[in-house]
Amino acid sequence: MPKIIITQELKGAKNIRVVVDGQQRLRAILEYYNGDFKISKAHNGVLSKFTYQTLPDDLDKEFLKYEIGIDLLFDTPYQELLDIFARINTYTAKLVPQEIYNAKYLGFFKQTVYTLGYKYVNYYIDANILTKANVTRMAEAELTADLFVSLLDSVRTNKGIESYYKNYEDKQGNLEEISKKFDKVMSYIGSIYPASELRNTNYSRTTLFYTLFTSIAHLLYTLHGLDKKLKKTITEKSVGKIRVALDNVSTLFDELTTEEIDYSKYPKGFREFINYTRRGSTDTGARILRSNFLCKKIIADL
Repeated sequence: MPKIIITQELKGAKNIRVVVDGQQRLRAILEYYNGDFKISKAHNGVLSKFTYQTLPDDLDKEFLKYEIGIDLLFDTPYQELLDIFARINTYTAKLVPQEIYNAKYLGFFKQTVYTLGYKYVNYYIDANILTKANVTRMAEAELTADLFVSLLDSVRTNKGIESYYKNYEDKQGNLEEISKKFDKVMSYIGSIYPASELRNTNYSRTTLFYTLFTSIAHLLYTLHGLDKKLKKTITEKSVGKIRVALDNVSTLFDELTTEEIDYSKYPKGFREFINYTRRGSTDTGARILRSNFLCKKIIADL
């Protein structure tokens, strides 16, 4: 747990402190201690049925032993306290949507995608899909949630992603099953492109990594929203041929995005594929077109 409290000793009032920052976290600890709520099932299914007072195996004592980081300010004038509080709340970067979801939701969807995001964050970074700076703002959770929804629901826009956090706040549904599918898709991608090799392709672009993920997922599981006719069984033995197909598309992408190119020499499908990586790239229609296109190219080489 990070440092959550900055306090100031009040003059003339021995051992009394004023909470300058961290009040919400402190209140949550005290409310749990008072038995006002139980732990979420998404955090601990075993202990979720207990209040603090009914915790088994002396866990109530362990709870009280947990150390909380505190910054304690002595003899700080009131005006300086106000200044500290103002700086804490003024110079902090504006929260991105993913950070808001992190603060707002605690349930099963959040725990699932955060666990998977943490599991694959090194691949994302090493493959140059995300940067370490991105990850400090929870980009790995944002990307993982977007990919996860393609398996859970359909290939669709990333708008409205918050609804999944909300709908799966208190119910687990089939999230565990979808997690296993997510792992399998990532396993195939890792076999086709180790991170050190994917970073040298166009699939390191977040837009095209989404397309790569959904295309492999469609061939494995058939995703809602994509063409059901674009199906062909793939196995680990297919990895080499899939790599050839994907490399060819990446090479053509480079050719078509250079200046002074004669687009008329290339099939219409390629031009549309390129076009929908440049504009409206996260729109449902653009994502479906790109994924269907890539599936066709993979199947043609199998």
